[in-house]
Amino acid sequence: MARRKKSDRVHADVPEKAQRASAWTAVYEIVRRIPPGRVMTYGQISSLLAARLSPLAVGWALRACPEDVPWQRVVNASGGCSTERLPDLPGGLQQRLLEREGVEFDARGKLDLGEYRFEP
Repeated sequence: MARRKKSDRVHADVPEKAQRASAWTAVYEIVRRIPPGRVMTYGQISSLLAARLSPLAVGWALRACPEDVPWQRVVNASGGCSTERLPDLPGGLQQRLLEREGVEFDARGKLDLGEYRFEP
């Protein structure tokens, strides 16, 4: 069997960079639909994408999102802000942005997903 050259494409082959860009664009479209005062989890978004991206990869996509994407509306599965560990963001920024939208947090810094989760 003859081996295909790397430069030879066959039907349905999509370069890896194009696949990532397409998946990241899908993340941004989903997040733009989350209304103010509501949130989704990284896992929810991953599921809506039929697991084309893991929840962790959804987070990476949001780190590079365009300015018009309300990244703060995506939280972890326990209702917490995962951005606290990021060195390039001020501590508490995500929580403050969500609080401005009317989201309330408990003393542990968690929100009630039963109340604030958005189901598209």
